[in-house]
Amino acid sequence: MSAPKQGNFRRRAAGGNVWLGRPGAVEGRADARALAYEVLPTEEAVGLAQWEEIQSLAREKEGDLVIILLGGRGAQAMYKHVAEIAQTGEADRLLGRLHVFTQDALAPMRMNNGLSFVRDFERLLGEAFFSKVRSFTPMRTDTDDLEGELERYLEKLDALGGIDIFFLGMGPEPDAASHLAYIKPGSGAAVEDLAGVIPISPSILEHHINKFKVGGSLVTPEDEAECRAATHILTLGPAAILESRRVVQSIVDASTAPAKRQSYRRLLDTEISDDAAERARQLDENPGLWIRLHPNVRSLILPDVLEADGQ
Repeated sequence: MSAPKQGNFRRRAAGGNVWLGRPGAVEGRADARALAYEVLPTEEAVGLAQWEEIQSLAREKEGDLVIILLGGRGAQAMYKHVAEIAQTGEADRLLGRLHVFTQDALAPMRMNNGLSFVRDFERLLGEAFFSKVRSFTPMRTDTDDLEGELERYLEKLDALGGIDIFFLGMGPEPDAASHLAYIKPGSGAAVEDLAGVIPISPSILEHHINKFKVGGSLVTPEDEAECRAATHILTLGPAAILESRRVVQSIVDASTAPAKRQSYRRLLDTEISDDAAERARQLDENPGLWIRLHPNVRSLILPDVLEADGQ
């Protein structure tokens, strides 16, 4: 990673992690709330509910719409549905209003690497979708200036007026903790941090590679070798989540990732402290809790997410 430079965002180091943000960015929006979840019968129903969120936004707001795509399993049913719609003219006007952004990335890596989220989105959403949306902005990973490119990404989000819908999942962590985007436990993320560059671990790389292979991605030996050489993860941070107008979370793969059941139960049950220092410790230990500080969240889950608790 290149040496840091002065930019439009405050740079803060937390151990080996670098966070970019604006002081006071989310002042007054950090009250803790209970998380009300909706249990839907199938993954396809979750996908339709996610697409309906975009349609509802389009009816309520004039002009362009800004959404953050979710990688992994959580939104694949929606992507399949939207890819089919994009083949027709049914939603061309809506698609033409969409500014689409990614939320995390492994770096450094070629943008056309088969193990990149960009290639996975291209595979799932299809050429017709990307030809019709107003813009698509991934996090650039083919650069020596990761921080500079991340700043330019944030500047574009700002220029478009911020995030309308942030589609989120939830990744399990040891001790029933969880992560959002790639805000990992112990990464030192704070309420003012919009995005970060954090060191990657071999276990994360292994999980990422296996997930893409199981999901059907075409991966060459060159792609895998480059991915295994990645040193950092780029991720949106807590402030980007909290500044979003709407957060839509989905958990549809507890049957294949059973640790998500314990992580989700801890997310629901944790009493978030009113004490600033203790709350910061809780959020760093279990970053999944950040979602409970947002005032406008929809959490969509399948019945098996609650199975471990006999519900």
